[in-house]
Amino acid sequence: MTTTITPTPTPSKTQTAAINAENKVCAHNYKPLPVVLERGKGAWLWDIDGNKYLDMMSAYSAVSHGHSHPRLLKAFTEQAAKLAICSRAFHTNTLGRFLDKICALSGLDMALPMNTGAEAVETAIKAARRWGYQVKGIEANKAEIITASENFHGRTTTIISFSTDESTRKDFGPFTAGFKTVPFGDAKALEAAITPNTCAFLVEPIQGEAGIIVPPAGWLKDVAAICKKHNVLLILDEIQSGLGRTGKMFAFEHDGIKPDGLILGKALGGGMMPVSCFVAKKEVMTLFQPGSHGSTFGGNPLAAAVGYEALVTLEDEKLVERSAELGAYLKQQLEAIGSPIVKAVRGRGLWIGFEIDGSAISGHDLCKKLMAKGILAKETHETTVRLAPPLMISKEEIDWALDILRNTLAEVTAKSKAA
Repeated sequence: MTTTITPTPTPSKTQTAAINAENKVCAHNYKPLPVVLERGKGAWLWDIDGNKYLDMMSAYSAVSHGHSHPRLLKAFTEQAAKLAICSRAFHTNTLGRFLDKICALSGLDMALPMNTGAEAVETAIKAARRWGYQVKGIEANKAEIITASENFHGRTTTIISFSTDESTRKDFGPFTAGFKTVPFGDAKALEAAITPNTCAFLVEPIQGEAGIIVPPAGWLKDVAAICKKHNVLLILDEIQSGLGRTGKMFAFEHDGIKPDGLILGKALGGGMMPVSCFVAKKEVMTLFQPGSHGSTFGGNPLAAAVGYEALVTLEDEKLVERSAELGAYLKQQLEAIGSPIVKAVRGRGLWIGFEIDGSAISGHDLCKKLMAKGILAKETHETTVRLAPPLMISKEEIDWALDILRNTLAEVTAKSKAA
């Protein structure tokens, strides 16, 4: 593959002005790279100066289909021209088809649509607690949900109550009670923590924000057996890992199990808009009654039309299979680089994190160097750089990115040795 990238070691005056204008009025709750994006197509993005970048981030997996996918654009514009929002005070002709597709793919019975991933997690928490009281018979207000250390499920007040990342919690208390934490990947610790008041285990099958942490082989299968043994709901947060990202439609398929509840988002909106849902067994979902939960925008006709097309496109274009094949290739090539700066390579499918030696360079600074050469990636926890490109990326584009990575890591190594 040949492509020309204009090096941008520092933002231009035009971009600096745009960044300053945003910083003046926008809360500084993110630390973005100094680039101002204007448009995207497929696996590529362009800034306001016309510089071109390969998107190796895909908005934390929200743009798995690629930017401005023609099928999704068509579904979006056609539905928006007919009916976009009407609230679920009325039925629409798009919602049933959308949720039926999700249920068919997941093997679960019913779904409750929302907008963002955090909303879907909140929905799952409410569903698990109600099931605990009405089905399991837990005493009122005593239900407990077990979560895993280093989890990331969102940033609402309730969700950060069971986070172990202090940066998400500082000065936001008091926190919501009713949660326990066990080490991620430790099935024995999970079983030891279960009590008669435990209604659910809420966990990511692979931890994304923690640094693409893959649990030990067989852990999820053991977890499913433990939850079944103790009459505890297994609820999987697959907001990032689901819909092809790991090389299966859902990450739980790698272990041949089926959860009691599944949380989806990000790629469900086809890179067009926020769409999420909680999918679960009928015995959990039928406990919701009119007025017990809702959302003005959740399940709107536009979201349902785009969400349905996003799911069908994943199948038609074999993006899940593509993720498995190209993800294995990317991981193998990253491991083969053999850079002394790279301490570990972790991941599944097109969802890979490589951990670097922070004494040589920070993850943020490495991402800035990559940006200057035409690759957009983002660090997590200071020393892990995530690579999660759109699933439609080509092998040639991956090879181009690998060349940039090899050269950049070599430059950092040389500089570190010279220091």
